[in-house]
Amino acid sequence: MIVLHYTGMESAAAACDWLCNPISRVSCHYLVEEDGSIIQLVGEDMRAWHAGASSWRGVADTNSRSIGIEIQNPGHSLGYPDFPGTQTAAVIALCRDILKRQDIPPRNIVAHSDVSPARKIDPGEKFDWPSLHREGIGHWVEPAAIIEGPVKQLGDRDQAVLEFQTLLSRYGYDVALNGKFDIMTKNTVAAFQRHFRPARVDGISDLSTIETLKRLLAALPE
Repeated sequence: MIVLHYTGMESAAAACDWLCNPISRVSCHYLVEEDGSIIQLVGEDMRAWHAGASSWRGVADTNSRSIGIEIQNPGHSLGYPDFPGTQTAAVIALCRDILKRQDIPPRNIVAHSDVSPARKIDPGEKFDWPSLHREGIGHWVEPAAIIEGPVKQLGDRDQAVLEFQTLLSRYGYDVALNGKFDIMTKNTVAAFQRHFRPARVDGISDLSTIETLKRLLAALPE
């Protein structure tokens, strides 16, 4: 896997210092600065502590099977600026280089929020996943248009909720199949929207979210 993060810190220098400090108990394989500079902190053959408690496609302990890339951005709590084009281009180049050495399917190139939806929201809705996909990195489809229609949201409980949870689970998200639109389901829907339907991130299962998820599943290899 490749897991993309933002640093959530004011500067790349501060992030690098923290990632290299044993007290932090966090690390990553690569750090990408705003100007596109790339720093390797951990060898790809080594485990880095970047994902924390997480799960993807039914397998926990993401750290044991992933390469973590931290992208310098102060994050939502510090204004959440756009990712510069030069920085995104560097992330693309880095991922393409990794894929020359590692056999990683597109569906396993994910956001931190995808594998830890209850805890994390990075790299967030501003990250340019479509540009990565155009360069052969990750999985993406054109999001379905947002239209008025029935929704499922926190507190709902019925067969339709169970069917949507099942679709999320089939794609890779760790969500209980209980038919209850609980807080975990809401967080998972929001994580899905940040990655695949960023125009509106509200944790509500609307027609656009459902259709986008179905498109993604239909586009998976046999």
